[in-house]
Amino acid sequence: MQSDMFTTLHWEDALNQLRDNGLLRDLDVAIARFLEQQCNGANHAVLMLAALTSNQQASGHLCVDLDNDRLSEQLWGTSPPDNLAALLPGKPADWLKALQQSPLVSSDGSTPLVLDNHRLYLRRNWSQECAVAEAIAARLATLSGLSAAELHQPLQALFPHSDDNTNWQQVACALASRSGIGIITGGPGTGKTTTVVKLLGLLQSLAMAKGQRLRIRLAAPTGKAAARLTESIGDQVAALPVSDAVRDSIPTDVTTLHRLLGTRPDSRHFRHHAHNPLHADLVVVDEASMIDMDMMASLLGALPAHAQLILLGDKDQLASVEAGAVMGDLCRHAFEGRYQDDTVTFVADSCGTDITAFKAAGTTQGTALAQCTAMLRKNWRSKDSPGIGTLATAINQADLKGTRTAFSDYPDSLNRRSLRSDGQELENLLLEGSAGHDGLRSLFNAVQTPPEDHTRDQWAAALLRQLTHQQLLSGLRSGPFGVEQLNQRITHYLQQQDLAPEREWYPGRPVMMTRNDYQLGLMNGDVGLTLPGEQDEAGLRALRVAFQLPDGRIKWVLPSRLDGVETVYAMTVHKSQGSEFRHTLLVLPDTPHPLLTRELVYTAVTRARETFTLLEFGKAGVWDSAVKKATWRASGLSQRLED
Repeated sequence: MQSDMFTTLHWEDALNQLRDNGLLRDLDVAIARFLEQQCNGANHAVLMLAALTSNQQASGHLCVDLDNDRLSEQLWGTSPPDNLAALLPGKPADWLKALQQSPLVSSDGSTPLVLDNHRLYLRRNWSQECAVAEAIAARLATLSGLSAAELHQPLQALFPHSDDNTNWQQVACALASRSGIGIITGGPGTGKTTTVVKLLGLLQSLAMAKGQRLRIRLAAPTGKAAARLTESIGDQVAALPVSDAVRDSIPTDVTTLHRLLGTRPDSRHFRHHAHNPLHADLVVVDEASMIDMDMMASLLGALPAHAQLILLGDKDQLASVEAGAVMGDLCRHAFEGRYQDDTVTFVADSCGTDITAFKAAGTTQGTALAQCTAMLRKNWRSKDSPGIGTLATAINQADLKGTRTAFSDYPDSLNRRSLRSDGQELENLLLEGSAGHDGLRSLFNAVQTPPEDHTRDQWAAALLRQLTHQQLLSGLRSGPFGVEQLNQRITHYLQQQDLAPEREWYPGRPVMMTRNDYQLGLMNGDVGLTLPGEQDEAGLRALRVAFQLPDGRIKWVLPSRLDGVETVYAMTVHKSQGSEFRHTLLVLPDTPHPLLTRELVYTAVTRARETFTLLEFGKAGVWDSAVKKATWRASGLSQRLED
C-alpha cells in the first residue's frame, strides 16, 4: 500500500514537505500531529488525509470526496507534481479501507474525522452540513396552510399586468408562500427585490386579514449588501397596492446577518440560537450566495420553528469565501424547475399560469426543495444595458464565441482593452475616468471643499455614491495583478499627480474594513471614505472616515480607531459581492490562474450597472480559460436534500 518514496520519509516529514510546497498550511500539519497524539500509532495515510481534509476548507470544500473524478485536482491542484502526490500512499480504495479501520474515524460524528459513505469530513463540518440539511427538511415539511384559492386574488392584485409569458415573479411569490422555506434565485435585473417586496405585502396582508401581524426581519450577509437593499426597498414598499396598515407593518431597514443573530465580541457564537431564537415570524435574507455553511447553520439554528425563511440570491455568482456553496447546492436544479404535478396545479390555480414545461420528467425526480424554489428568468434591466445581460448569459453557458460577439455588438456598454504591464494606462483610466464616467480626479477635487457642518452627512453620502461610479476589480489578492499591488500602484500614481500626499491617511483615501469591529458597529467589507472633519477653534480640520450604515446614516470615525482597514482603489471580486457600480473594470493577469473561474468573471460582469470594461495584460486565452472553468466545491448537502 505504501509507495517507496513514502516509506523513506517519516509521516511528519512528508507533511512538512507538502507544507513547504504550499499544499498544506501550518494549521493542517498541527491537526495531524494532534490526532497522532490522541491515537498513537495511527495509520500514516489517515493522518495525511486528515491534514489534506483540513486544508480543503481554505478552498471552500467541506470534505474530501474519495469517489469523485476530480479528487486528484482537489488534493494536489491542476498540475500535481508526481513526487509530492506520491507522498500519500496507495489509491482511494486503499484510503477508504484505512479510514474504515481507524479509531480516529466514525460515521456518526463521535470521532474527530467522519467518513460519510465516500466523503471524509472534519467533525465540525459534517455536523454543520447535517444540521443544515435536517433544518431545511423540517421547514419543507412545515406547510403554511395557504391554499391556491386564498392566494389567487391577492396575487392578481399584486401582478395585474400579465402577458402570454410566465410571470416568474408571481410564481416565485406563490411557491415561497407554501412552506417554511422559499428560495428565489435570478441574475441582476430580474427583479428579486421587487418580488420579495410583493411577497411581504402578500403574506402580511393575509396575516392581518386574520387578525395577526407578522414580525418581519430583513438581513444580508454584509453591510454593503444590507445598505443596497435598504436603499432599494423603501420606494417599492411605498408603491405596494395594499392598505396603509399593511404597508406600515413592512420594515424597510435591512441589517447584517451578524447583527441579526447578535454577535458576541471575541466569540464565534451568537446571542440567538436554538435556545434563544429570534423574535420573528418571517426572515428574508438577500445575497444568499454569500452565506457559508457555518453561517447558514447558525441562521437556521436561531429561527423559531414556526418562522418562514426566504432566501434571495444569484445561484451563478461566486460561492461564499468560507467553506460551502449553500445557495448553489439549494438551487442546483432551479433552471430545469423539476416541479411535481401538484405544484403545477397549485401554480395554475393561484397564478393562472402554466408551468408544465418545467415539470420533472422521466427519471428526473422533483424534490420537496424544488417545489419551493423559483428562478426569475426575465431581465427587466436589459433594455438599459443589454450588453451586460448578453455577456453574463454567454459566460454562464461557457459560450466563448458568444462572449466575443457581445463585446463587438455592444461597444457602448462593453469594452475590452489590452494594456501593457510596464505602462500607466490603467492608472490614467482610473484617474481621468472612461466610458463617460468620472474618475478619481473628480473625486479628489470634490473632497477638498467640505460644506457647512450641518450638511456634512449629505455631502459624505453623495461622495460615497460617487465612489461607486467606477470600481476596479481583480480576481487575485497577491501578485502583480492582485489588489495589493494594484492599490500600491494607484496610490503611488496619485502621489505623482500631487493628489495624494505620501502619508497613510489623506482626504480621498477609500478604505474597506477587513474584519468585524463590533464596538464601532462596522463589518468586514464595509467601505468608507476619508474626508476633512469639522473645523476646530483654530480653523483646522482633522480627518474622519465616513461610512454609510445599512439604515442610510453616516458614521464618522477617527482614522486612529481603524486598525482593520485597507486601501480599496481596487478590490477583489469576492469583496465586491453585494455591491453595484455604474462602471466596473476587471483586471486579468497575463497567464491563467486557478482562482479565475466562470463564476468569478460572471460576478465581476454583473457588478456593472451601465458599463463593463475588461482589462487584459496578457492574451485572450486567460479570459477563455476563466469562462470555461466552473467552480466546484466538495459537499454532500445537495445529496442529503435529495435522498
